[in-house]
Amino acid sequence: MPSDSHTVPTLSHKWLRISGLLLVGLFVAYLDRSNLSIGIKNIGTDLGFSGEEFAATSSLALTAFLVGYLISNFLGGFLTARVDAKWILLVTVAGYSLCTFLIGFANSVPVLVALRVGVGVFEGVYWPQQFRMAKAWFDEREMTRASAMIQYYGQYLALALGFFLLTPIEASFGWRPMFWALGAIGLVVVLPLYTRFLPTAPGTTTARAADDRDPARTRLTFAAFGGWRFVLLVFSYFANGMLFWGITLFIPLIVPTFGFASSVNGLLAAAPYLVSLLLTVPMMILGDRTGRRGPIAISGLVVGGVLLACVALTGSPVLQFTLICLGLGYFTASYTPNIWAIAVTDLPAHVVGPATGIINGFGAGGGGIVAGALVGALLAATGTYTLGLSVLGLVAILGGIALLFYTRMRPAA
Repeated sequence: MPSDSHTVPTLSHKWLRISGLLLVGLFVAYLDRSNLSIGIKNIGTDLGFSGEEFAATSSLALTAFLVGYLISNFLGGFLTARVDAKWILLVTVAGYSLCTFLIGFANSVPVLVALRVGVGVFEGVYWPQQFRMAKAWFDEREMTRASAMIQYYGQYLALALGFFLLTPIEASFGWRPMFWALGAIGLVVVLPLYTRFLPTAPGTTTARAADDRDPARTRLTFAAFGGWRFVLLVFSYFANGMLFWGITLFIPLIVPTFGFASSVNGLLAAAPYLVSLLLTVPMMILGDRTGRRGPIAISGLVVGGVLLACVALTGSPVLQFTLICLGLGYFTASYTPNIWAIAVTDLPAHVVGPATGIINGFGAGGGGIVAGALVGALLAATGTYTLGLSVLGLVAILGGIALLFYTRMRPAA
């Protein structure tokens, strides 16, 4: 187990103190990301962009987060090489929680958009720190389970429970109290927990000392990232970002178009993420026990993409909803935990932070922005979300092909 002068030499309960705490932190962060989708219709009424302006303005507000997120992932990744991940995590939790809290006071679209960009900036810097911690504290045999706990479960529990719980809360109390409550949770729950219990990331100080002695050993060159193989990995995550955000940004708006009872819309919006959570356990165990993370992740993009591509081929709301649930559920369960295990184990330690920032910045940020604009444009042109979902499915298949080439170009162990 790695250690340095700033860490506990033998960290007991690392699954709780690292994976568990980061799971809680990302859970709250994802509630802060997805809450706008839940409140956007009432926000539109209060801030004056309901009616004909709703499609364009809501798309702008929903994707504003991703603009800040795209840019700041790069900054957060490169900061890991010089600053202890724990202290970056503390600053960013405080930042995105405060921005979320202030959204509850927004009285105009520019203020709303600016604060959403702020949430994106702080959460983008936050993201790569998780994998700096994973690389420091977990070995290769544990990496799929570690990345699943650190990144996957926090994310998908928030989406599954968030849409289910926050929809009736927003309906009962309004969108402003929802933002106030979520911002306060980050400030008074997550921040103290991180301050008290989260260890530092071992190796930051020693890596800096080694860099001073021999800069060539830790130089961030294109070759150090993996060369053109790394581009394929980034593109596969871009396809993932398009599929994930193209659905997640709009799922609370898609579900009511199916004509089900309004009382179950919150549960139905959460259903794809509940399916994902059920499928993740076997996929996570399979990835670590067999080491076949590449084929499992590829199947997530390809199978999920095929199912989503078929949404436009049927006019049955029940079948369309089933395809969305199975497509997103299988895709996320198979791809998400394994792709980060692949990235973290393939990359040298000094590259992990910058590389995961680039992957997530271009992938989630860039892919999400493109998906939001694409689905919004196709909605305006056709009056339905189904064509947009099918196009996202086709992009996911291309991402799976890119990941296949990446795995074929992997150097022999």
